[in-house]
Amino acid sequence: MKRRNLLPLTFFAFLPIFTVIAFFNVSCKNGVAAAAKISINTNVSLNSIPVPGNFTKLQTAGTGLPDLPVYIPSRVINLNGSHDTVISGISINAGKVPAINLINCYNVRITGNKLYNSTDVGIQLFNCKNITIENNFFTNLSTGVYAVQITEGGIVVNNNQFLNMKGPFPRGQFVQFDTVSGPGCSISYNKGENIFGQSYPEDAINLYKSNGTADSPIKITGNWIRGGGPSKSGGGIMLGDNGGSFETASDNILVDPGQYGMAIAGGDHNSIVNNLVYGKSQHFTNVGVYTRGTYGYKCTNSAISGNKVKFINDENYENDDWIGPGNPRPAGWETNIFGADINASILPPVIITSN
Repeated sequence: MKRRNLLPLTFFAFLPIFTVIAFFNVSCKNGVAAAAKISINTNVSLNSIPVPGNFTKLQTAGTGLPDLPVYIPSRVINLNGSHDTVISGISINAGKVPAINLINCYNVRITGNKLYNSTDVGIQLFNCKNITIENNFFTNLSTGVYAVQITEGGIVVNNNQFLNMKGPFPRGQFVQFDTVSGPGCSISYNKGENIFGQSYPEDAINLYKSNGTADSPIKITGNWIRGGGPSKSGGGIMLGDNGGSFETASDNILVDPGQYGMAIAGGDHNSIVNNLVYGKSQHFTNVGVYTRGTYGYKCTNSAISGNKVKFINDENYENDDWIGPGNPRPAGWETNIFGADINASILPPVIITSN
């Protein structure tokens, strides 16, 4: 439902020379680098893994504010076939292309960067595996992280901050997994906010035709999400978009996330468990939590349990839950608290702390 075609991109990495420590041992076959090791980090030697946040900071002692990171400006990064690589401590004002684009890469860690101001995405992954994206700040992008055609798993997007995704449709997510399969995938403990009038998001987190495994489901855990709309198709967290399996969204907190709060729109063994969902009435709001098979993809073996929901639709009526016609009742449905005594204060006033 929310896909797009990828443009062909070269494997060359455009980098400022003062931020790169690089050794190349490259043999090329059909124009693709068979092996390349690059470390992009202002404090850490080649191939080492930095402590999160271990880069230069602007000291703000005595101001009551946290110390702020100081990033080294970089051009956009395009890598094809790279592995055992760290990208850290840089800022990329991307313009009209992805800030970081990885194709056929593996064992890459992207941490402690600022990615911003692009009509394209912040980080795009194509046919990659074992990529960790953590402790980055994304703002003013069409989508934060877009991972597509992943077959071997290991895509981890944890502990990042996202501010104001711009779309337009089909983009507009903090994170979207598009045909991502395999074990070890996670979108967890991120903080994301879309300020009305400064953004045009779709789903905050979307899983499109993506599959975890029975032993290792795709985990969407502990995220804080605030703000959505005015799209009448976008909302908070969407599982099973056009199918998919073994996806679990648990212990997330959503405030005013858009047209809907959380949903299972198809697929097998998908679960929404122990989340808090609140939405005030806005001209685009509809329903808090729902399950409904779409585009011919049935919902089977679903679970929706232990959630607390209060959601007001565009007619100012409380509309917390919905099971689509012909949809089986999800396991644990009776354990949800619809009409819960919650409000916008389930999230603190300030959730984005990067600049």
